[in-house]
Amino acid sequence: MPRMVQCVKLGKELPGLDKPPFPGELGQRIYEHISKQAYDMWPAQSTLIINHYGLNMADPESRKLLREQMEEFFFGEDAQMPEGWIPEEEAGVTAGVGAKGGQSSKGGGGGASRKK
Repeated sequence: MPRMVQCVKLGKELPGLDKPPFPGELGQRIYEHISKQAYDMWPAQSTLIINHYGLNMADPESRKLLREQMEEFFFGEDAQMPEGWIPEEEAGVTAGVGAKGGQSSKGGGGGASRKK
């Protein structure tokens, strides 16, 4: 049985990560309070942030900014997903094909797939 956490991002009890995603205080905090489902939203959001700000991951200041954005994404004041939000994979099952238009992506990323 997977380890369960009360996910602060999605606002419900869900399976957690198997181990902290990286060393340090933030990694431990994510491990203790963020579900695997919510953590899986981060790669798309981080790509969006990297592209938006033109971050260079070889630059320590860019890495610091991305870490700050990660903390805000998971734990910031507006971090919790809007009430009634349904993950895309569940929305497709619940509402059938074309359900994407009815969900909110506020705070959840999702914009990373757009190409310029």
